[in-house]
Amino acid sequence: MTNSFGEFANAKMFLCIGTNMTEAHPVASTFLKNAVRKGAKLVVVDPRKQPLVDFADIHCQIKVGTDIAFLNGLMNVLITENLYDKDFVENKCDNFDAFKAKVLEYPVERAAEISGVSVEQIREVAHLLAAVKPAMLCYTLGITEHTTGKDNVMSTANLQLLLGNMGMPSAGVNPLRGQNNVQGACDMGALPNVFPGYQKVIDAPMREKFAKAWNVDKLPDQNGLMMPQMMERLADKKIRAFYVFGENLANTEPDIRKVEHELASAEFLVCQDIFPTETTRFAHVVFPAAAWSEDDGTFSSSERRVNRVRKVKTPPGEAKPNWWIFKEIARRMGHDWASNGAQEIWDNEVSVLAPALGGIKYGRIEKDGLQWPCPALDHPGTAFLHRDGIFTHGKGVFNPVDWAPPAEVPDEEYPFVLSTGRRLYHYHTRTQTGRSGMNQLLSEETADISVADAQELGIKHGEYVKVRSRRGEVKVKAKVTDQVPPGMVWMAFHFREGCANWLTNAVYDPVTFTAEYKACAVALERA
Repeated sequence: MTNSFGEFANAKMFLCIGTNMTEAHPVASTFLKNAVRKGAKLVVVDPRKQPLVDFADIHCQIKVGTDIAFLNGLMNVLITENLYDKDFVENKCDNFDAFKAKVLEYPVERAAEISGVSVEQIREVAHLLAAVKPAMLCYTLGITEHTTGKDNVMSTANLQLLLGNMGMPSAGVNPLRGQNNVQGACDMGALPNVFPGYQKVIDAPMREKFAKAWNVDKLPDQNGLMMPQMMERLADKKIRAFYVFGENLANTEPDIRKVEHELASAEFLVCQDIFPTETTRFAHVVFPAAAWSEDDGTFSSSERRVNRVRKVKTPPGEAKPNWWIFKEIARRMGHDWASNGAQEIWDNEVSVLAPALGGIKYGRIEKDGLQWPCPALDHPGTAFLHRDGIFTHGKGVFNPVDWAPPAEVPDEEYPFVLSTGRRLYHYHTRTQTGRSGMNQLLSEETADISVADAQELGIKHGEYVKVRSRRGEVKVKAKVTDQVPPGMVWMAFHFREGCANWLTNAVYDPVTFTAEYKACAVALERA
């Protein structure tokens, strides 16, 4: 997030696109709903009438996978009617002419035809955004989980630059992270192209710095592989060993049959987790890890805030802290790592090697934590980024992007669009919530379909249906609801037998390699 959750309270307006915040981020959604109750405007852009719509001034019921066309149409109105922030664009941004030329290819009529949102409503939203400033833009996986995910994100940034909604409180582009400590994992370099603190692997000075700190002769000078690339190379034996840390890939990745073949192809598979999962079935070695409350450490939230996590109980049985497991493996491979415990790792290594985290020490985060960038011990942390329109690049850069449809669209054999997401009562593959009594609140998956489609197919609420794609089929109960528009099926991936990922398409954004969970073609019939 460029901004902070604390700024929600004083926000004048929110544009929420591709985010089922009420169910997927219920705590964050309370901040937003409180602001709306105080008078903040809310525009929700989502294919479903999900719970956040109940609080919205405007709901743009967009077709799945048309975000760029919709946003380009919105920005076309802002530009052609001179509603954008000309001073900010002229003085704080680059590449406006190329961006403008692309946006002018999306007159509001074309944007409406592609997105399914009316011309009148696109204009209404554009005028509201121009009239109420600043506005906070929030998105989640409804934006990123597409083959055009990177471009979708760029388009949201283009809009906020055009409106001048950057570098001030209660503004900015605010992606809500999908899992606990995803932000922290990325901050620590759990990506194939950066070291901790987002320092690039391909930069020679960065490699030299980390090679010296880690006491090795040299480090690879090329970016590593993304997860889908790794798994595909398991199948063709170009990768022979695989280490899975805290992920249940056999349920979370698209096209489960393909994933299971890849996992079974590994000559040596290690899993490190707190419970047995569908993925540990394929493991040759399983390391039992301590859970979050069983060791000291830190989490970093969506707003870049580094918080303390304190041990409240001893790990059961043979379970050990994750850092201890990694250190012990390293020791047996000839490396003697100095730090013992989370505080030493953070204070002596992380904060020393990552400039953006340099001012964050355990002694400073005993209460409410600190938000990075925090480069020095006397720095208070950074509530919002790009203050006064000063960007890392110097100026904000507009990125012209074109709309492209999902990789798989409905046809005669598979006439419905399947989109996936999360339900309130469960978390991911139920590794934890399935063991905590939440099954009493939600015990099985459903296929959510529209009233019109149910009537046409003769499907009654609560009866079993088959949902079938080119990759597989599942049998689940139908949930007939006015949340879902005609032509769409909506499912989650919490339950193994009814998991949407038996159906989803293993295609990815070419840059981020994020899977297109939000769109594939399916057939629907009574079971």
